[in-house]
Amino acid sequence: MNNFDISIVVPVFNEADILAQSLPEIARAVKATGLSCEIIAIDDGSKDHSWDILQTISREYEEIAAIKLSRNFGKESAIAAGLECASGAAVIIMDGDLQHPPEIIPEMIRSWKVDGFDIVEAVKTDRGKERLSSRMGAKLFYWLMKHLTEFDLENSSDFKLLDRKVVDAHNRLPESARFFRGIVPWLGFEKAQIPFSVPDRISGRSRWSIFRLISLAIHASTSFSSAPLHIITVMGLMTFAISIILFIQTLYMKFSGLAVSGFTTVILLLLFIGSVLMVSLGIIGIYISRIFEEVKNRPRYIIEDVINHRNKTRG
Repeated sequence: MNNFDISIVVPVFNEADILAQSLPEIARAVKATGLSCEIIAIDDGSKDHSWDILQTISREYEEIAAIKLSRNFGKESAIAAGLECASGAAVIIMDGDLQHPPEIIPEMIRSWKVDGFDIVEAVKTDRGKERLSSRMGAKLFYWLMKHLTEFDLENSSDFKLLDRKVVDAHNRLPESARFFRGIVPWLGFEKAQIPFSVPDRISGRSRWSIFRLISLAIHASTSFSSAPLHIITVMGLMTFAISIILFIQTLYMKFSGLAVSGFTTVILLLLFIGSVLMVSLGIIGIYISRIFEEVKNRPRYIIEDVINHRNKTRG
């Protein structure tokens, strides 16, 4: 039995400057719908005073609960913790920096409750003000994801409403390495999209550098697709084709009586083959590391403290 109509899951990491404003604003947006709600803030090992702020807010607002993880497990684990602790008939996942505007929450709830959609996704119409490097990194990330996993995630976000049956299906997934934004379309179910414009950041700056986005793309693509392994086969076929061409060229020059100065060719060929082998071993190594992480079967997160929440669970 669901204790609330709506649960809001808010992953938090070093956001002490904005939490006192954002969480009450989110609470007001849900209350305006007349539905009962809980807001679960997941402190993912923040290094600032985020947990102190969450403790204060939880005492002031009974619908706001706070869960502290024992260390920084990453946003994906924080989302998983929130989904497993949420008890609402529907669960909304959103950031706590107000770049996911609370004012569209009533529209998301209407699409779920009235129109009957199981998943309601908030889709960006623009990315707001951000650095050129972040914009280019996002473009590269979405390009890699589209070509390696066949999921077109451009302009998507973690700002989603999931029906209880979708949440239960997500929580039943056994793997520890997750990519929430990719898992949701993989689950299926009927979905709707609501466009939104990303507001200006009130405080702080984005922590997503181009290198972190590339790392996320590698993690996500290897979690959802075996396409990088097939790239090794393609590179092997390319190397084989090049070797045949060089073999024919060498025989032709030999039987034509031309000098065969093969030193440069041999060096270039060795460098090329060596590079292909190293890249191939790297790709295989990434998949082996994924297997290594899964077979250890460690919990995705560990809860250190819980405030104002009755459904304490372990990851």
